[in-house]
Amino acid sequence: MRRQSYRALALTITILLLFASMLSSGAFGQSAKPVPENARASRYGSGWECNQGFRRQDDACLQVELPDNAFLTNTSYGKGWDCRYGFLEKGDQCLTVQVPENAYIDPYSGDRWRCLRGYRQSNMGCDPIKVPENAFLSDSSQGSGWECERGYRATQLACVKLELPAHAYLTTSGDEWRCDRGFEKKDQACVAVQVPENAIFVDAPYGQKWKCDRGFEMKADECLQIKLPENAHLNSTGNGWDCNRPYRLRGDVCIMD
Repeated sequence: MRRQSYRALALTITILLLFASMLSSGAFGQSAKPVPENARASRYGSGWECNQGFRRQDDACLQVELPDNAFLTNTSYGKGWDCRYGFLEKGDQCLTVQVPENAYIDPYSGDRWRCLRGYRQSNMGCDPIKVPENAFLSDSSQGSGWECERGYRATQLACVKLELPAHAYLTTSGDEWRCDRGFEKKDQACVAVQVPENAIFVDAPYGQKWKCDRGFEMKADECLQIKLPENAHLNSTGNGWDCNRPYRLRGDVCIMD
């Protein structure tokens, strides 16, 4: 009796294993699709990818339609081709870049043109830049295309000579002037800075042009000697004072709390 039970159990297990094997092989057969023509197994994980010159569509690899003056790209995405140097993509074509007179093909993109130095791009092509008197062609592709000579300033379409007042000099840019040391700009002139006694000249672009010596403080247009109260010292500026520790300021004197 016990032997018959073992046989029945073994038969049941065998049937279940066969059934599971059939299900497994069926599922595997559905997931493991064959690699189509003009394709190869993927280099990154499972699946497949189309060969160069082909693009995936559903479960097939269709050949890329290559227009004239184009070449295949080594990518698995996009249209699969690019235009050659000197040609411009337009729709599914590569058209020749029409380079006007006094222009050249842009070496960076290869699908457009730029004007030669001394010319500016217009709707029709490249027009010559009109350089005014006392000016020269610039290296910039922006703006007017020209700059004024040193000592001249650009005003619309001309270069106007700078009139330097006495005690002035041209700046590095060459199109403006500044006053010599010891002078300050007043209207269109350079006026000498009046430095009072016990003061030094300060070459500042704006504000007061002089400061008092250490131990002196500004009062109107003068530098008066600082009278230190007892238990005080000159501060870091040298033009004022603070109380010595542990004294504290009370009015104009230093006292102990």
